[in-house]
Amino acid sequence: IINRIRLLFCNNKSSYFCFYQMLGFYPRDVRIYEQALLHKSIFVLSEQGHQMNNERLEFLGDAILNAIITDILYNGFKNKEEGFLTNTRSKIVQREMLNKLAVEIGLDKRIKSSAHASSHNTYNMYGNALEAFVGAIYIDQGYKRCKKFIEQRIIKPYIDLEQLSRKDVNFKSKLIEWCQKRKVELSFELIEQFFDDQSNPIFQTEILIEGLSAGIGSGYSKKESQQNAAHMALKKIKKSHDFVVNIFEIKTQKEETSLEQQPEIENMTEKEKADI
Repeated sequence: IINRIRLLFCNNKSSYFCFYQMLGFYPRDVRIYEQALLHKSIFVLSEQGHQMNNERLEFLGDAILNAIITDILYNGFKNKEEGFLTNTRSKIVQREMLNKLAVEIGLDKRIKSSAHASSHNTYNMYGNALEAFVGAIYIDQGYKRCKKFIEQRIIKPYIDLEQLSRKDVNFKSKLIEWCQKRKVELSFELIEQFFDDQSNPIFQTEILIEGLSAGIGSGYSKKESQQNAAHMALKKIKKSHDFVVNIFEIKTQKEETSLEQQPEIENMTEKEKADI
């Protein structure tokens, strides 16, 4: 009742009702939800003159979302081991899934961003906004209401936990697809091989994107070590904007160097070209 009375004095009733439809409850402070949908590509200042975006809320929401999903899986799969729970959680919080869920609940239509934002900046936009939205719910309503939102508005209508737990995620394929789409160089390097206490071979793979170390993974086979390294690389791409920027800076530098060398190659004799 108090929240409905507050609505009568709300300056932005349209936003208030829109968030109510998505959340299933009345927001206490609609501004925190609006900030959760401000992408860093758009320039908005707070009343104190500071730039506002959803990055801090995303940081908080990422931790809260992981904690709640862990809570749900821990209590929902009482006979499963830690490895199963970790693997299932990673399937829920992976970028592709969060992007999809954000669209399902209508966040994509509410995000404010610049039309000039580059493609590698917008790749994570929807999923990041969902994490920021979760952070906003936590600040506005607390853990219990946040968990209820995830259970009733996200998992129940859109995720079959039993089916998802049986689905394999090919992190290597996802990383290859990401690199091919952006035309960046990717390599898998076997950096070490050793044996554990039971004489089982252990492989360690490092992933390089445009020569930058993106992740290191270990496993009892080369394939497993590559999958684990790819998982780490995808996490780094998701979390580190600076890392992604560095990738494209190196790619651009290589392209510029190649263009500068092109006239020299064209003036070479056939024998000189063959010797390159």
